[in-house]
Amino acid sequence: MLMENYDNLFFEIFFILIIGVLLFDLLVVGKNKHEISFRESLTWTSIWFLLALLFLVFIYFFGHKIHNINTFDDLKFYFSKFYPNLKIDHLNYSEALLVYRKNISTDYITGYFLEYSLSIDNIFVILMILTAFSVNSVNYKTVLFWGIFGAIVLRFLFIFLGSALIVRYNWVLYIFGSFLLYSGIKMFLEKNKKETLEVKNHYVVKSMSKYFHVYPEFINHKFWLIIDGKFFITPLLIVLVLIEFSDLIFAFDSIPAIFSITRDPYIVFFSNIFAILGLRSLFFFVIKIVDYFHFLKIGVSILLLFVGVKLLLHSLLQNIGFTNIYSLLFILITLLFCIVASVIIPEKKKI
Repeated sequence: MLMENYDNLFFEIFFILIIGVLLFDLLVVGKNKHEISFRESLTWTSIWFLLALLFLVFIYFFGHKIHNINTFDDLKFYFSKFYPNLKIDHLNYSEALLVYRKNISTDYITGYFLEYSLSIDNIFVILMILTAFSVNSVNYKTVLFWGIFGAIVLRFLFIFLGSALIVRYNWVLYIFGSFLLYSGIKMFLEKNKKETLEVKNHYVVKSMSKYFHVYPEFINHKFWLIIDGKFFITPLLIVLVLIEFSDLIFAFDSIPAIFSITRDPYIVFFSNIFAILGLRSLFFFVIKIVDYFHFLKIGVSILLLFVGVKLLLHSLLQNIGFTNIYSLLFILITLLFCIVASVIIPEKKKI
């Protein structure tokens, strides 16, 4: 019970800090509405990446506080729950604690890079939504802020529900793995397909128009307004809901994917949150460089295939000693290869 209470306290403090950072970003940094330049997007992408690395340093040295690990028995309980293939009985407490720190640190940074990579495809969909609704680029930042806020809540629910399912029903991993294989193959086959959005016929748009009065024009960065005592939603709110809907769909890929790295819901959540926090600045960065790195989508599909195979063969891979260090290297090499290939091999011009 003490362990569970401390877990909850640590998590609550973390959540409060994240909300504080988001509010600071909205009320202070984002106070002046403007179009984000390439330099500004690069700066904020670097800042969020640095924060993710600082958290990596924290969990390496103080990661035992996440699960209130104070004794060797605490470590045994943790390893039996999340790393059943690792045996620590022959180690003393200090040695076993070092193994624990190395494992959760590797899992966190691997999960972070994986989620960050998979979010690239989500960025293309978000851009398609914003373009389809002709949203003014000045309002991108506001929409993405609230989109990220909602994504944090959705990921929280998905991660801890998924963790509970996996702990109770291990066969769920095979369902996740099969789904990721399907997603990876589908993305690879459709890598050159231009995605379109039929605004009027979209399910979300139809549903909201059915239950709410929709004002026909954008009103600056407002999501709703009241005219003559009547409540109206603006097209910007519909855009926000569509973005949340798209993140919900992508969560079906990203959440199972990260469970191929670790089953510890806290490490899964931390890596997810830091990837999501950097999503907005990454969006502005990617849309500026997307024409230069045309192999990125292929890279994302390869990563989906990789984690799908990893989930399906997780028992075999554990037995042959395939650790998350190898997963991290594979992810980084794949991304680097796609970037270099994009530079060396020019994209074929469509006639």
